[in-house]
Amino acid sequence: MATKEATWAYRDEFGDGFGRTYFRRFGDEVVSSVGLGTYLGEPTDAVDDRYRAVIRTALESGCNVIDTAINYRHQRSERAVGEALAESEVEREAVLVATKGGFVPFDGERPEDPGAYVTSEYVDTGVLSVDDLAMGSHALAPGFIDDQFERSRENLAIDAIDLYYLHNPETQLRVRSREEVYDLVERAFERLEERRADGELRYYGVATWEALRVHEEHASYLSLPEIVSRARAAAKSVGNASTGFRAIQLPFNVQMADAFTVEAHEGRDGSESALWFAQNAGLSAFTSASIGQGGLADRVPEEVGSLLAGDSPVQRAINFARSAPGVTSALVGTSREAHVEENVAAGRFDPLGAETFDSVFE
Repeated sequence: MATKEATWAYRDEFGDGFGRTYFRRFGDEVVSSVGLGTYLGEPTDAVDDRYRAVIRTALESGCNVIDTAINYRHQRSERAVGEALAESEVEREAVLVATKGGFVPFDGERPEDPGAYVTSEYVDTGVLSVDDLAMGSHALAPGFIDDQFERSRENLAIDAIDLYYLHNPETQLRVRSREEVYDLVERAFERLEERRADGELRYYGVATWEALRVHEEHASYLSLPEIVSRARAAAKSVGNASTGFRAIQLPFNVQMADAFTVEAHEGRDGSESALWFAQNAGLSAFTSASIGQGGLADRVPEEVGSLLAGDSPVQRAINFARSAPGVTSALVGTSREAHVEENVAAGRFDPLGAETFDSVFE
């Protein structure tokens, strides 16, 4: 598990090479504001090899946030992360390892009959029931989340996970009412609180695509205040003194700024965007799609790019994501060493100040 002592020592080792606020607080720890995502790439041995090299390069360049999920590349990304952690000269306790559970994963490759695989691997074994599934591929049933958490620990070859997300809980809204989904989330949180009590998990959160950046009337909407309330109830039910709900993950970039502009979550002073609510509630936000899944790698809109520091469009795009309120780390996926070096080097430049960032939306 990441520790205060090891992450601060990591910051002391690498911090002089980066700009203002590159390292940011996450609980007692400190983490890089550029993180490495592991979603991209085909499920092949060659990509596995590239990921191991990329992760080692990231860790040894000043990036200590590694984000993955059990379903990424059919569990191969988690396994590559675990192997890279074991191979790296950077100690495990200096690294924030985040993963996710919710989508039913295959094992190494897509089976010829996905439905038959899900039935034999999960339904027939009692891990979940057919009724637990949404779209035939997603579940938040407590027993399933327990199973996925343990598989992730084995894939990552670590004793404890630093940050575990429920992955796209809004998927369940396709087959259930919003209240039923909140109930499912709370029961899953109870299992995660039990893992915390056992010392197998530090923090947890929700990783979403649409849920937190759409208006309340949208079919995929989930209320962040309600999710926080359910986490508190889960901690109380388990007997934990405080909740381990500490993070959200959601898309944010210069062309997809809804997480900052859509005020859909009731805060102390009225409706707030997801990022402002996170900031005011003491939650950390980790941004996905920070360079628009590659769409901003070649060009950032001139009216914004002219305000941003960086040697390339991709660095300026990353620095835009790092500039938003509440953002702890901007995640960027890549399986190529040259790209990860460029991405991490974005942190050598300062992010926008609050007034300049706000002016983009005036």
